Amino acid sequence: MRPTPATSPAPSIRRPPLGFTRWSPRTAALVAGVALALMAVLGGFGNLGAITPLIVPGDADATARTISLSPTLFLAGVASFTVVALLDVIVAGAFFTLFRPVNPRLSLTAALLRVGYAVLFLVAISRLVVGYSQLSDPTSALATFQSFTTIWVVSLGLFGLSLLVVGYLAYRSGFIARVFGVLLGIAGLGYLADAIAKAAIPGFTAAFAQFTFVGEVALIFWLLIAGRRLPSNR
Repeated sequence: MRPTPATSPAPSIRRPPLGFTRWSPRTAALVAGVALALMAVLGGFGNLGAITPLIVPGDADATARTISLSPTLFLAGVASFTVVALLDVIVAGAFFTLFRPVNPRLSLTAALLRVGYAVLFLVAISRLVVGYSQLSDPTSALATFQSFTTIWVVSLGLFGLSLLVVGYLAYRSGFIARVFGVLLGIAGLGYLADAIAKAAIPGFTAAFAQFTFVGEVALIFWLLIAGRRLPSNR
């Protein structure tokens, strides 16, 4: 006897990772806002509080010495960067859900660009770990640390492209003031300019994004404050 439709086993449905596609707009906005706020804190500590102060440009011996004297601080910076990269993936999923009603394809494109950046950032972070293992050979260690900066800044080109797409989606969304979309686009151009200049100009130090990041900060406040007024159902 064949099972009737009423008794047929239900087909298994594979749920997406983290279930972010089932988040409501409000949940997506708040998750993105909290993740971005954490990234700002952890990224600031990792870059300005741990890694950058311990690496002395052009002086391999001094770099090896300062890191050897503060190994816990250096490794804490590496750990902070790693968490930031993982949070980037969560933000990518939250933004995909938030902006999917505006344009599903562009929303997916922005998410994939951000995930691609996160993967390359992890590759860059791995150079810090390799450099740490080479401290007995200061010259090799410093060269490896410098490759971390190069890979990171160049990979920010993908991040910049992602921000450009998100800025466009925000501008067209109707639920975010258009000025936020414009500011995000400007921030994206800053990262893209740094990445291109780093790849094309030997010895270039990232300079544009430090003046164009305002849109990112403004968006965090919007997500955490105005995001609470978004619909709580999908």
